[in-house]
Amino acid sequence: MPKKNNDKNHKVTYKNSGVSIERADKLINKIKPLAKNTCDNNVIGNIGGFGALYDISKLKYKNPVLVSGTDGVGTKLKIALKMKKLDWIGIDLVAMCVNDIISQGAKPLFFLDYYSTSKLDINKSYDVIKGIAKGCKMSQASLIGGETAEMPKVYNKDDFDIAGFSVGIIDKKDLLPKKNISNNDCIIGIKSSGFHSNGYSLLNNMLDKKKLKLNEIVGNKSLGSQLIKPTKIYTDILKIQSFKKIKAIANITGGGLTENIPRVLPGNKCAEIDFNKINMEKLFSHIQKKGNIDNEEMLKVFNCGIGMVLIVNKKDSEKIIHELKKIKLISFLIGKIINKTEKKSVVYLNI
Repeated sequence: MPKKNNDKNHKVTYKNSGVSIERADKLINKIKPLAKNTCDNNVIGNIGGFGALYDISKLKYKNPVLVSGTDGVGTKLKIALKMKKLDWIGIDLVAMCVNDIISQGAKPLFFLDYYSTSKLDINKSYDVIKGIAKGCKMSQASLIGGETAEMPKVYNKDDFDIAGFSVGIIDKKDLLPKKNISNNDCIIGIKSSGFHSNGYSLLNNMLDKKKLKLNEIVGNKSLGSQLIKPTKIYTDILKIQSFKKIKAIANITGGGLTENIPRVLPGNKCAEIDFNKINMEKLFSHIQKKGNIDNEEMLKVFNCGIGMVLIVNKKDSEKIIHELKKIKLISFLIGKIINKTEKKSVVYLNI
């Protein structure tokens, strides 16, 4: 006689499919205090609702415009896992979103995250979200919600990805960039904290090919500790006395100086950048030398030490640099605005 098929009697559950609701609940309960500590008085309710609520009715804006941004941290995750520094990658996630909002002149209000993995590791995910909460405190944004997803067979074992979403606010008349960008306006570069979260596919490729090693020493520090350094959060720019004199802000993210400065320029204007004034730090020149990367590729892939660019009237430039120094943001002149005379939107001198 044929054997009985026991599969009929085997119960199918979410858990034996690889997803644990219990683990997700434990994580939510663990991170609630972290999120609560970031929330201002405009947050309504707690984490756990179907939608996150933020009351803008008491904010003093005549014609409020909401500015939103979303991003991830890309392949920097691979180095974060190798260095076992997952909280820093959470700070990166917030920075990548809020820095875009700041570039429009807006104040960040709140942040949400998305964490997806093959199997939820509560300790690892807690470290990431702890970093997200810290990034929110640094940017003065409320962490008001998020989503965690277990997706077995979509991710390999121990793999995960994170994404963020943030919303800011600004009066419509104050939106950046302004329309009065003109010839001889100065371009101010604000120092980055390192590579931020861009160009890591190139860096990982160099690591895979043994052209770089995480434990090698560059300028008295290991390369790994410098590559995992979080993206600088630039919210304090909004507080400087001369902020309303800034004509445009460009977040130097994916695409480097070459691709990001033109995003804030009128079609008939061009940025003239003096490569010598950028004065790349040893970390960047070390990568350039090890990879035999030409200057144009460096400027297109990496921020080369410039995390944000401001465009200001020449007469305001020294005062703004001084005000940035007072809030511990190191900045310097790197170029000027000229008429566009060729196809390129950024012209480099001394490259």
